[in-house]
Amino acid sequence: MRRSDWKSVLDAAGAAALGHLDSLADRPVLPSADYEAIHAVLDRPLAAGGIEARQVISELADDLEPYITAQAGGRYFGFVVGGLHPAAFGAELLVTAWDQNAPMFAGAPGVAVAEEVAARWLVDLLGLPQQSSVGFVTGGQMATFTGLAAARHEVLREVGWDVEARGLPGAPPVTVVVKTGAHATVLRALRFLGLGEQALVTVACDDEDRIRPDALREALATIHGPTIVVVESGNVNTGAFDDFDAVADLADEHRAAGNPTWVHVDGAVMLLAAASRSMAGRVAGLDRLDSWSTDGHKLLNVAYDCGIAICRNAAAHRAAMSVQAAYLEQDSGARDPLGWGPDFSRRARGVPVYATLRALGRDGVAELVERVTTLARRFADALTASGRAEIVNDVVSNQVLVRWLAPDGDHGRLADAVMTGVRTEGRAFFTGTTYRGERLMRISVSDWATDEDDVDQALEALLRHARLATGVATEAS
Repeated sequence: MRRSDWKSVLDAAGAAALGHLDSLADRPVLPSADYEAIHAVLDRPLAAGGIEARQVISELADDLEPYITAQAGGRYFGFVVGGLHPAAFGAELLVTAWDQNAPMFAGAPGVAVAEEVAARWLVDLLGLPQQSSVGFVTGGQMATFTGLAAARHEVLREVGWDVEARGLPGAPPVTVVVKTGAHATVLRALRFLGLGEQALVTVACDDEDRIRPDALREALATIHGPTIVVVESGNVNTGAFDDFDAVADLADEHRAAGNPTWVHVDGAVMLLAAASRSMAGRVAGLDRLDSWSTDGHKLLNVAYDCGIAICRNAAAHRAAMSVQAAYLEQDSGARDPLGWGPDFSRRARGVPVYATLRALGRDGVAELVERVTTLARRFADALTASGRAEIVNDVVSNQVLVRWLAPDGDHGRLADAVMTGVRTEGRAFFTGTTYRGERLMRISVSDWATDEDDVDQALEALLRHARLATGVATEAS
C-alpha cells in the first residue's frame, strides 16, 4: 500500500478547522464578497504535475476562509439551518477518515450497525411505532421522496398494482392531498415520483397555516381510490403543527370507505418536537400516521448532508427502495442501509446521528427543542415591545414571522432594508419570505449553540437598522 503523509494534511486541515470554529462567536456571519472576487481567488491554472496535498489544503483554507458563512454560529437565523454539534463534528472526521462506502453490512459492518442503533433510538425518542423502519438520506427533500415513494407503493399495492414492476402507465390514479402552501420539496418529490402536480388536491389552512380538518373532510369526500395526504410538524413559516389526531381520524374514515390511504408528515422543521414533553399537546396523534421525514441538519444539528425518513410500514418502505444484484452480498441477516433509501454508494451519514444522540441524551434533545422555542419567543417579545414590528404568527416553536412597521406603509421595503443592513454589518443573518402575499422577515432559531446573548445582539442590530432605515438616528429621537 502506498504511504501518505496524513499527518501533515490533518495538521493543515485541523488547524484551519479549529481556527474557523473558534472564530464563530466574533466573525461576521455573512462574508463580504461577490462572485467575481471569489472566482478570482480560486480559478488558478491546473498544474500539470500536481501540488502536494498539504499545500493544497493550506492554500484552500486561506483562500476560502474569508468567504465562509458562519452558519454554525449562534447568530445565523436564516432559512432553517442548524449548527454543528461537537459530537457530530467529531463523528464526521471519523466517517471521512474511515471512508466507508456504506450500503451493506457485508462491506462496512461497523457503521451499518451504528446506523441501525441510531435508527432505533430515533424511533423510540419520537414515540413512533416500534416496528418503524428508518432510512438515512441526503436531506429533507430525499426523506420526503422516500416516504412518498413508500406511500405510492402501498396505496397502489392495495388495489392490486405493483408500481415497481409495472410503472405508472395504466395504473389507477393516485390523489395527493396537500394544504395551501405545502413545502416545495413535497411538490418536487411528486414530480420525481411521476405523480405530478396535477395529482394534487389542495386544502385550505387556518391563520397559522394548519390544515383545516373540515376542509380535509370535504376534500376526502370527493376522492375515491388510492390517496396520499401530506401534513406538517413545524410549518416552515409559522412553525405550527397540524392537528394529527383529527387527520388520523379522517384517514381512518377514508380507509374504512374502501380507499387505500397513507398520511405522510413533513417534519423537516420540527419532527424532534415529539421528544419534548412540553410539546406533547402539539404532536398528539403523530404516531398514528404512516411516514415521517426530517432534516438532521436542522434541529438535530448534525453536519450536511443528513435527512431521515421513517415509515410505519417497513415492508412498503423496503419495497419502494430496495435493490438486488448478483454481485452484492445481501444475505448476512443484518440490516443493509441500501434497502431504506435511494442511494447506492453512500457515506455513513447515520454515524454522526448516533454520536449526537448519544451526546445529547433524551433530556438533551428535549431541552434543545424547548430552548430554541424559548429563544424564538424572546425575539418575538422584544420586537413587539419595541413598537417597530408586529409578530404575524403564534410563536409555538422556532419560527417567527416579523412585519416591520414602516411609517409610509411600505412594510415589505422596510423588512428588506433591515435585513440588508444587518447582513452587511455581519452581526447576524436573517432571510425573508412572502407569506400570503406580504413580504416579511422570518426568524428561524435552529442552532444548538444560540444563546440569549446571541439573540440580544441580533435584536440590537435589527432595531438599530430599523431606526436607520426610517430616518430615526436614536431611540430617543
